Amino acid sequence: MRVTEKGQATIPVDKREQYGIMPGDEVEFVDGEDALVLRRSHASPNRGRRLVGHLTGRAGGEGMSTDEIMELTRGERA
Repeated sequence: MRVTEKGQATIPVDKREQYGIMPGDEVEFVDGEDALVLRRSHASPNRGRRLVGHLTGRAGGEGMSTDEIMELTRGERA
């Protein structure tokens, strides 16, 4: 990873996905014992809205009804 002249660095996609870092999320640097640690700041009140907006339309096809989602959540669907 390289830092630009403006002090910017890109967080790799696999790490953003692994740690749930979304566009607009705030992160902070914390001094570790032998490392500088990047971590997500406490969730902002709008994080849920951004997450829903990010995921909207990702699954494709028709949406699921509330009953279908509940069945899937409970493990009642294959």
